[in-house]
Amino acid sequence: MSDGLVEASATEVHRLLLAREITPGDCLDALAARIAVAEPAVNALPTLCFERAREHAARLDALAPEARGLLAGLPVAIKDLTEVEGVRTTFGSRVHEHHVPEGSDLLVETLEARGGIVYAKSNTPEFGAGGITFNDVFGETVNPRAPGRTAGGSSGGAAAALACGSAWLAQGSDLAGSLRTPASFCGVASLRPSPGLIRSGPSALPFEPLAQEGPMARDVADLALFADAMTDGGRRFRDAAARPRAPTRLAFSADLGITRCDPEVAGLVRRLADIASSAGAAVVEAAPDLAGVHEAFDTLRAVGYAVGLGASLTPAQRGLVKPEVAWNIARGQALTGEEIVAALRRQGEIHNRAAAFMAGVDVLVCPAAAVPPPPAGIRYPGHADGVPIPDYYRWLAIAYGITMTALPVITIPVGMTAAGLPVGAQLVGRPWGEAALFEMARFFQEALGWNARPVMPKVAA
Repeated sequence: MSDGLVEASATEVHRLLLAREITPGDCLDALAARIAVAEPAVNALPTLCFERAREHAARLDALAPEARGLLAGLPVAIKDLTEVEGVRTTFGSRVHEHHVPEGSDLLVETLEARGGIVYAKSNTPEFGAGGITFNDVFGETVNPRAPGRTAGGSSGGAAAALACGSAWLAQGSDLAGSLRTPASFCGVASLRPSPGLIRSGPSALPFEPLAQEGPMARDVADLALFADAMTDGGRRFRDAAARPRAPTRLAFSADLGITRCDPEVAGLVRRLADIASSAGAAVVEAAPDLAGVHEAFDTLRAVGYAVGLGASLTPAQRGLVKPEVAWNIARGQALTGEEIVAALRRQGEIHNRAAAFMAGVDVLVCPAAAVPPPPAGIRYPGHADGVPIPDYYRWLAIAYGITMTALPVITIPVGMTAAGLPVGAQLVGRPWGEAALFEMARFFQEALGWNARPVMPKVAA
């Protein structure tokens, strides 16, 4: 039953749990069997906590399914940037290589209270820095669908686990595309929510809008289930995903006017505009005015690193972190008040212009990543040994440009390149427009016919 169960959708497994046709323990058994086969090839879930998970499963199994909480005993994977009580949490850094937290993040507490069972921590780059998942504690996560390619980052372990059947639901987080880039590269779905929709913490910056927690899943219905569990525990997003509808007005942009995009990627994403047009939608090629987005994002990202890590790392610890992290901390600490004020003002202008733009369309469609999955083993596209660190996240502009708008985004797979590499699209909605996004995302998913079943990891030749 293990292979069949892990290949089923989270929604189907959830139904089986509610019907008592399977137990939470059965789910854990199926995942353990899949992980044993897949994990050596992908390195997605380097920390497992099955003993803790089985104790939780036994407690839930003693309850009627409707009394277990929304998830009813469905296992969930948690990113290694998010603390889980009693489970090794390293943040991908040698600084915290042996850290075992005494308490859980608020989001983990919420998920466990709603019947989610934590069984694994997913791999991430050090402190979540960068769009490729590798670190000096656990090594690199590779792409189950594309041999020799990266899974992306920083929620790369989460996306890879979903793609290879080692997870039904996986929590992630996103500052510059950390939910969206790996979803695109691994052929899965994600939601970057409106700021404040999903509660987490404690955090050094609890009110800043750039970094957000969010759900990842294999398809839109599963994503909606997990989004409901992360938010109010109701049926808002599941109900929305159950009523697919085409947009009436769609804007398409291959580059948001701020970056370059691989032509094959752009062509695959443009399929959504063609589908919408065939369904009667008015389609325009346009994007919000994102003038000044690079400078503003650079500054606010650096502020976050200075606040979150600058004071917490000793001089000796700074020598342990990767150079990109040390560079970003130093950049933040060198900022002037005038630079920070200017960036905050520009951020507000970008949000206001984007919100006004979205008043004229139902959805903005653009690539989730401007390139197909890069080769495994690189630090970031454009990096060269011996060259001083440039803006190592600049290749993620298609994602962080949307971050700066504070608009919600669902990422879905749209197809494969001629070389067999997955490509995903961002569906950007109106402010607080998650429910409408789920309706449209389900429509596009059905129109595309994407096969969301997991794959056994492919091994590079």
